[in-house]
Amino acid sequence: MATFLYRIGRWAFRRRRLVGGLWLGALVLAVAAAALAPAGAEEDLAMPGTESQKAFDLLDERFPESNSQGAEARLVFRAPAGQRVTAGKNRAAVEDTVGSLDGSDQVASASDPYASGAVSEDGTIAYSTVTYAVAAVDLTGPTKSALESAAGRGRDAGLTVEIGGSALDAEEEPGGTTEIIGVAVAAVVLVLALGSLVAAGLSLLTALVGVAIAFGLVSALAVPLGLTSTVAILALMLGLAVGIDYALFITSRFRDEWARGSDPEEAAGRAVGTAGSAVVFAGATVFIALVGLGVVGIPELTKMGLGGAGAVALAVLVALTLVPALFGFFGRRVLSRAVRRAVRPGKEQASPLPTAEGRAGLGARWARFVLRRPGAVLLTAVLGLGVVALPALSLELGLPGDESKSVETTQRRAYDLLSEGFGPGFNGPLTVVVDTSDAKDARTATDLVVKTVRGVDGVASVGDPVRSRTGDTAVLTAVPRTAPASGETKELVQAIRGAVSGVEAGTGATVLVTGTTALNIDISEAMSDALLPYLTVVIGLAVLLLTVVFRSLLVPVKAALGFLLSVGAAFGVLVAVFQWGWAADLLGIEQTGPVMSLMPILIIGIVFGLAMDYEVFLLTRMREAYVHGASPGEAVVSGFRHSGRVVAAAAIIMISVFGGFVGMSSPTIQTMGVGLAAAVAFDAFVVRMALAPAVLALLGHRAWWLPRILNRVLPNVDIEGEALSGHAPASGPGVVTGPGAAAPRFPVGRR
Repeated sequence: MATFLYRIGRWAFRRRRLVGGLWLGALVLAVAAAALAPAGAEEDLAMPGTESQKAFDLLDERFPESNSQGAEARLVFRAPAGQRVTAGKNRAAVEDTVGSLDGSDQVASASDPYASGAVSEDGTIAYSTVTYAVAAVDLTGPTKSALESAAGRGRDAGLTVEIGGSALDAEEEPGGTTEIIGVAVAAVVLVLALGSLVAAGLSLLTALVGVAIAFGLVSALAVPLGLTSTVAILALMLGLAVGIDYALFITSRFRDEWARGSDPEEAAGRAVGTAGSAVVFAGATVFIALVGLGVVGIPELTKMGLGGAGAVALAVLVALTLVPALFGFFGRRVLSRAVRRAVRPGKEQASPLPTAEGRAGLGARWARFVLRRPGAVLLTAVLGLGVVALPALSLELGLPGDESKSVETTQRRAYDLLSEGFGPGFNGPLTVVVDTSDAKDARTATDLVVKTVRGVDGVASVGDPVRSRTGDTAVLTAVPRTAPASGETKELVQAIRGAVSGVEAGTGATVLVTGTTALNIDISEAMSDALLPYLTVVIGLAVLLLTVVFRSLLVPVKAALGFLLSVGAAFGVLVAVFQWGWAADLLGIEQTGPVMSLMPILIIGIVFGLAMDYEVFLLTRMREAYVHGASPGEAVVSGFRHSGRVVAAAAIIMISVFGGFVGMSSPTIQTMGVGLAAAVAFDAFVVRMALAPAVLALLGHRAWWLPRILNRVLPNVDIEGEALSGHAPASGPGVVTGPGAAAPRFPVGRR
């Protein structure tokens, strides 16, 4: 691999105009495709195979005219203080508002609150249910505008009018202030780490090119593939983070190789052959983990995984080709200011260059500190992460609804009004579907189901059953006494399903409990059930890949256990912030509640790959030093001397990029931003930079042991670039390398 990538790096450097032109063309085509493509929209989550999804499918089959998963809106009215919505003037305003929706092609019906009994007991709040013939993703702009105009008519008449339901659900648009701040922080970190505006700008530029292409492709394919804004934002988030990091790693190695005496083209080849090998492996782990999300069985999660994996793949390709091509365009300006001062074109320099080997930086000093106190550092790291992870024992999974939206939105205000007027469970009604096609007596079976559901503790009310035209299916609505996201409602769904099982056995009918609340509960349970198997697969993959890369048994086990600690700590942060409300106001979290059910698996998949990034970039240099004769302790110091500063900068960049998405209004994106930022912080600075060197110090030579049989069987991926030793020497004329050698001189006249 190293030799192949070495050739790619040299080719891209020589053919920089061709490479730059190809990427520019790809960028233009992606942007044009996104601009010409129709805008996508949000889709409801679906979980094939669950009881609630089977019920939805049955409703679509038996009630084709109702479109069970079509869009719905609720116009919620509140009378002025001291008045009732049933008063003459207020009633006329409500009826006028509802009547203004008649005539729309996409409106199936708009209920009369007074005829349907949708008025609160105190007469202050009423609602009209507006059903649409199409799903929310297919609602046109004029249809949504008509709904908002209708609400405006009611407000003009003196009523408080809010709109709930799925009709006004909108895509989250990236590009807010917090994302810009995150990128700005990343730029500052790059400048400080590289000491060059050009080198920092190069890393940002290449990352933005990859992100723009990925975002353009996702936008262009949004409608044909049903990709939502969450897929696009995840691609943007991951593409920015790994794109900047991968370019940083290769740029850092290029500058090091050039300063050691290689000519620019040779340095580009060696940088891609060595650091590029690590980039390929790290990118492959992220890619595999994200694609593996498809095994969970949720279409939306599969799309998110594929979108993120595509962005990561583009980031790897950009780093391997466009980055070395830009080395050719910018030349010596990629070097730090200190090196450029020491290098004067046209003559040999007598002064040594400031390279990684020639200075003992903070990374090397920290490594020596850990080597002196490995036991204390290990104990502190493990106990600290364990304490942070303790809240994860209280992890509850759910899906955010209108209750988690900002109080500035009309959906949240409608939710609060309905809870006030009709009880907390009114916002999460359960739909009970009775399939009587195989029942002995359809009406008797339906009546028995109604009686049974009404007798379940926790049910506030049960509506009259509605039968299909063929008479083989009945639908009834059960309103819980508790809020949709509460644990009591989850228990109620299970209680109803358990109670009606006896009816099924006695009558031959099939009874299914569904609705948005039940579907959310089923998805959350499926996620909980899939969490351990997915984690097992990811950990197994990590151990296998790291065994191949580092040709060691204990190093992969150490990496996997450290990954578990960082993920556990990240889950602890999610519980503390989103369930318990710690620092929620500071982060702009409007409502506490269960953690988004997709997050644990999604964070495991993403953090697995990112954790392997830091593991590879740190330990590659350690193993490189060890196989060249350094002692285990010296190898640890060498790894931190070469890669510690770069890995720290890369982690800060990722934390900044992920943290920048916390300010978005979408609960899904907020949860993702907090979880990923916390996981990266724990994994990079505690696990990889404290726990890992402490364990290596305690293990000594045993850390790099591999049984002979495995040594013969496992492929040699040569991630350290050993095969490149047969190519041109890394040092120029008169440069002495090796332990104790003076810092190399820069070759004459090279740019």
